[in-house]
Amino acid sequence: MTDAAMPRIRVVAMGGTIAGAATSTTDTTGYRAGATGVADLLAGIPELATIATVTGEQFANIDSSDLTSELLLSLAQHVDTLLASDDVDGLVITHGTDTLEETAYLLHLTARSTKPVVVVGSMRPATALSPDGPMNLFAAVVVAASPEAHAQGVLVVMNDEIHTARDVTKATSLRVSSFESPHGPLGAVITGRPVFYRSVSRPHTAATEFDVSGLERLPRAAIVYAHTALDAAAIDALIGFDLIVHAGFGNGTVPSRIIDALGRTGAVVIRATRTGSGQVTTIGASADAANSWITVDDQNPQRAALLGALALTVTHDPHELQRIFLRY
Repeated sequence: MTDAAMPRIRVVAMGGTIAGAATSTTDTTGYRAGATGVADLLAGIPELATIATVTGEQFANIDSSDLTSELLLSLAQHVDTLLASDDVDGLVITHGTDTLEETAYLLHLTARSTKPVVVVGSMRPATALSPDGPMNLFAAVVVAASPEAHAQGVLVVMNDEIHTARDVTKATSLRVSSFESPHGPLGAVITGRPVFYRSVSRPHTAATEFDVSGLERLPRAAIVYAHTALDAAAIDALIGFDLIVHAGFGNGTVPSRIIDALGRTGAVVIRATRTGSGQVTTIGASADAANSWITVDDQNPQRAALLGALALTVTHDPHELQRIFLRY
């Protein structure tokens, strides 16, 4: 395949463990994230030249725990600019794993293109004895360069698996198999090629109603984690936020002792569950209709905060907000 015929893949580097460095090859936790630039990451995988014409840029170089909504919004706007270019056939975003799922999900809801976008990271730093980053990045470029990845929404490629950003989450703290989807991956990378077994049915990317191109900021979102010691005083501290996601017990149950406090905040309240997976329904809910509260479908609390923030850029009507949560 000639260079002219190869897909043109742009790698946007955000830092993270995949660009991390430690003083020992066996140290996989005490490293410095974002220690390596994108040029060095790409130079370490010469096999990429057989897959695509790959170029890179350093958008940020941070530990992803330091990601802010401002930086995330800026990245989403930059991604749209890149996807609109005739010189780009697909994107790969290297990212720290702590907030990788949040970046991927926001892009899944806002990228205005059917071109492939793949978010990738690693659980071990680049200096580790057996780093997973190079193979993950190679697999991500393979997927981004594949015609089968078009119109699949934003994808996350980790540990030879292809996940949809709508479902994927970091399920464990340290294992290289940390990223999982409750409904299973969409496919896998096998012997250097992507194999898809299913697609996402919910709207995404160019098919959504969200447009971040003119936004200066995202609505402020807070997540409250239910526990037996949670009281009204903790909720009162959240006055001024635009929305509050309550990660409740079981089916999103809200303790009666904080219901009035949630109303005093003036925020849109979204009920999610702290369990890690599963749908939240209005059955047995804590006065949803009376309080105009919104229930998630199966979005986890961190995804609910992002979807809620985007929803508030479209509407403040509770019925419409509920429609959005059930649609996406």
